[in-house]
Amino acid sequence: MKSLYAEHSASATPQVIAATADSLPEQAGALVRARAFAEPLLATQMLDTGENVLLHADAVAAILRTIGGSEAMQAASYLVYACDHLNKPHEVIAKAFGDNFADLALETTKLVRLQRMARVTQNSASHSGNAAPMAQTAAAQTESVRKMLLAFSKDLRVVMLRLASRLQTLRHFAATKLPVPPGLASEALQVFAPLANRLGIWEVKWEIEDLSFRFLEPDTYKQVAKLLDEKRAEREASVERLREQLAKELAAQGLHATVQGRPKHIYSIVKKMRGKSLGFDQVYDIRALRIVVPTVPDCYAALSWVHSQFVPVTDEFDDYIARPKPNGYQSLHTVVRDAGAQPIEVQIRTQAMHDHAEHGVAAHWAYKEAGAKGYGGSVTAAGEYDAKIAVLRQLLAWERDLSGAHAGGDGAGMFEDRIYVLTPDAAIVELPQGATAVDFAYSVHTNLGHRCRGAKVDGAMVPLNTPLKNGQTVEVTAVKEGGPSRDWLNPELGYLVSHRARAKVRAWFNALAMGETMAKGREAVEKLLQREGKTAIKLDDLASQLGFNNADALFEVVGKDEFSLRNIEMLLRPPEPAAAQDDYMPLKKPRAAGGKGGVLVVGIDSLMTQLAKCCKPAPPDLISGFVTRGKGVSVHRSDCSNLRNMVNRSGDRLIEVEWGVPEGKDGNVYPVDVAVEAHDRQGLLRDISEVFAKEKMNVIGVQTQSVKGTAWMTFTVEVSESGKLARVLKIVGELNGVRAARRR
Repeated sequence: MKSLYAEHSASATPQVIAATADSLPEQAGALVRARAFAEPLLATQMLDTGENVLLHADAVAAILRTIGGSEAMQAASYLVYACDHLNKPHEVIAKAFGDNFADLALETTKLVRLQRMARVTQNSASHSGNAAPMAQTAAAQTESVRKMLLAFSKDLRVVMLRLASRLQTLRHFAATKLPVPPGLASEALQVFAPLANRLGIWEVKWEIEDLSFRFLEPDTYKQVAKLLDEKRAEREASVERLREQLAKELAAQGLHATVQGRPKHIYSIVKKMRGKSLGFDQVYDIRALRIVVPTVPDCYAALSWVHSQFVPVTDEFDDYIARPKPNGYQSLHTVVRDAGAQPIEVQIRTQAMHDHAEHGVAAHWAYKEAGAKGYGGSVTAAGEYDAKIAVLRQLLAWERDLSGAHAGGDGAGMFEDRIYVLTPDAAIVELPQGATAVDFAYSVHTNLGHRCRGAKVDGAMVPLNTPLKNGQTVEVTAVKEGGPSRDWLNPELGYLVSHRARAKVRAWFNALAMGETMAKGREAVEKLLQREGKTAIKLDDLASQLGFNNADALFEVVGKDEFSLRNIEMLLRPPEPAAAQDDYMPLKKPRAAGGKGGVLVVGIDSLMTQLAKCCKPAPPDLISGFVTRGKGVSVHRSDCSNLRNMVNRSGDRLIEVEWGVPEGKDGNVYPVDVAVEAHDRQGLLRDISEVFAKEKMNVIGVQTQSVKGTAWMTFTVEVSESGKLARVLKIVGELNGVRAARRR
């Protein structure tokens, strides 16, 4: 398909933008001097693609010349690659060629290095053999390249140099038939071709698309190329006859028109076939002509004449003069059928429109190279501003295309300034503009950020609050243990720019304060347990009984003085003191059922009974009695921990008890405690109370406490039997925000 490119190149009209010696003396003879400067450095060097560096630079300069790049920009293509072989590249180049060239060469070199590292990372992932992560990595690296191009687009010449370089790399692989590195072709198709399209550099865009497609889908490419070749002679003869006919008859109409045959590109044919589900013979613009006229009225006059001589295809007309494309492209597009009913696409435009279509915004790079004086006064301050805005608009549109933003967006993402720096292992790290070595350390790993104590940038020690720049290599010096400095959170000192890094530092100090708080709470709880003689109790069990998930949660609220130690004391002290052994009250004789409080005490007559406050038993709980000192029999639930402790000390005081027959019509009621854990919200207490009221349960006591948005509530309610309570607790548990409702 080499002839396709030759055919296209022949139709192009280069528009070289050259600075005069008077406007910028440092650029006089720059191209010849730059090549002579770079040749001894590059002649024997090879790129990672296997291409000789000097030959690659020659080809890049030629591409730039073809698409309208100035001599100064062509010269930069040599200086970019020379940077890698100079100890102090900026100083050396600035001395020989001026700061303008040095800045351009260094910025482009940084971007080249970053993109190379992105490919290395992607290639490493491709060798892992795992398809899903590999696809994710490829997508991430493509996005990374897009962001990098945007980050460097403040100097628009950098972007143009990279476009030309990528095109030459693709040409190299096409000519040598060497295997293309994974990701290089897809990156070219997904990033560089859309960028060239948005900037209107059509020659670069079309060739990048065709070459990338050739590497990505070789079988399809060969198939379409074969179809084009089969009828090439017939098609070219037909196009030439039509061209001559149109040129002659338009001239007869008084229209000064240049009529050209227009080559068709394989990728655009395939894309149209797939997008519209067309066969090869249905692609209208395989035969295509372009008419170039002096003025806009001439465009419409030529269109009218074409439609009068041929049969127009109604649905295949676009007026991009009245409604230009977002990238500024203007032309009339129409499809007509000749006498044999064969379709022909015709484009009609002015010479100015054609120049823009061929070279896009290449001319706008003039403002960067002309300097303040401009090119002999031809570029005014207003023109320079308009040029900048025109290019930035296309870059914004390109970003929206690739990021999938909705139409009508303001493209603000373009101005979210980012920089890209390298780790010592050449991994790419994206940071906000103005970020420091401390930001860098936190972006690599949180622990590295905490332990960061110094930094080297490009091998030189710098203060930690030094702003980093694109393409720099950053190495962090860290201690084995330690934490961040509080100074890092002071915005006036400029240590941190990244919101993520700031959050990490704050989290470290918050955790430190929390540790101190919990230590204070633990100390208070342990002292209380020593006073109460309860050091054997497990702290997690104690926290669970108090309604906390673990001991640390208890220590936290105690350390913050949000939870009273009195609550722990009440839990630890049993409601009744256990009777000493010498105070044992012997049992005498049994009594009948129906003892005091509705409890039947087996084997004791007229013995006082009371319900234990620690477990608050209620029918039909399994119960046991314990003979106390001077207070008769204390009735506990059989699973009560206090009862178990008392039995361990004085097991012979245990006595069998059971519930007696209720007295009176309504029967007895018994107080029980209900624990509720819930997300604290307005109206929570009211909603729970309404459930108890609806179920005719009298609430005789409420205790509530809120800790970090969690409400801990204890209700004391009167029930005739505990079986009904389970049903009521289920209803409470279904209330909005309630996490747990259980009997204590």
